[in-house]
Amino acid sequence: MGDRFFPNEMPEFVTESEETTTEDSLTNLLSLPYPKTAEKLMQFALDLKDKIVKETWTRAGGRVKDFSMYTGPLGTAFLLFKAYQVTNNNADLTFCTEIIRACDSASRSSGFGTFICGRAGVCALGAVVAKQARDQRLMDHYLTQFKKIQIPGEIPNELLYGRAGYLWACSFLNRHIGKGTIPSSHTGVIVKEMIKDGIQLSNNGSCPLMYEWHGKKYWGAAHGLVGIMHVLMDMELKPEDQEYVKGTLRYMIRNRFPSGNYPSSEENKEDRLVHWCHGAPGFALTLAKAAQVFGDEEFLKAAADAGEVVWNRGLLRKVGICHGVSGNAYVFLSLYRVTGNVEFLYRAKAFACFLVDKSDRLISDGEMHGGDRPLSLFEGSGGLAYLFLDMIEPSEARFPAYEI
Repeated sequence: MGDRFFPNEMPEFVTESEETTTEDSLTNLLSLPYPKTAEKLMQFALDLKDKIVKETWTRAGGRVKDFSMYTGPLGTAFLLFKAYQVTNNNADLTFCTEIIRACDSASRSSGFGTFICGRAGVCALGAVVAKQARDQRLMDHYLTQFKKIQIPGEIPNELLYGRAGYLWACSFLNRHIGKGTIPSSHTGVIVKEMIKDGIQLSNNGSCPLMYEWHGKKYWGAAHGLVGIMHVLMDMELKPEDQEYVKGTLRYMIRNRFPSGNYPSSEENKEDRLVHWCHGAPGFALTLAKAAQVFGDEEFLKAAADAGEVVWNRGLLRKVGICHGVSGNAYVFLSLYRVTGNVEFLYRAKAFACFLVDKSDRLISDGEMHGGDRPLSLFEGSGGLAYLFLDMIEPSEARFPAYEI
């Protein structure tokens, strides 16, 4: 199991100091006052962002094959939009708009209607960026295209390719364009079908809702139960549906591993994965949200317990946000946002500083993997740059395409 992650040898907490105290570069980074750390992360992120744009867009001549946010240029656009929000550099917004236009053309025949892997992400991000650029005509174009997306009856319910991924795009639009942009009368029909499917597959079992993807009852954020619950909490739910969601979360808490980690799927006995997509990180994010939505201390405690797993086993041998150190750092940012506890902020800073200090050398030495698509948002350094930009204002940080 240990070969999946590096032992976390960083101190539990380091008191910040203006002076360099040791010869160890990571310890020195950890001891820097947060504003100075943020400055270093900002410069690292902006340099990396420029490299990613050059390699994934400029050198590609603006051609789009994989348009997705997960591994394609739409992820670069999302990173550029984040950079614009942090720096107000209009060049980033211009590049972002250009990339989305190309993804719009490339995704016209797409059968997927989700935010991370489908056309819904193109249209939703396009509308939000157009609003930011004060281009009403372009915003209306993307909103019109979004509303043309069809959700077939046989689509699964999970986040990456299913109904939950489409609903997340609706929430993104309502959050950034305005409440009611996609009305609850529209999303409510989809929610009703999802709840119905969950009850049916549960078949009066001990878990109130259950779902399958490719014939397997996954639990994780990307394809399973906890990702679906995360999205449902943003919807207008009937009281009985809220109880289904809470009961499903409690079922998973009761059936977690003794270590505090979570199975990747129903009845899976292998306590291996500590990723956003499978395992404790995705659960920590969702349970922290549940604590806010439902005002329940049980969920906050479970989120903190999952955070302990991430602290101990979350320095993965990959850099990305889906199944790497960057994504795991968001657990601590989420817990910091919910609790205000600076120890969680320190842990987020520690994971970020680990990446700054060690990732290049570890990748060069073959001890760490830069991702199959090493510049992408979800697998590679695009997610690393996004995290560093989020660290500038940690109380506003959100796991990209998961936390609203």
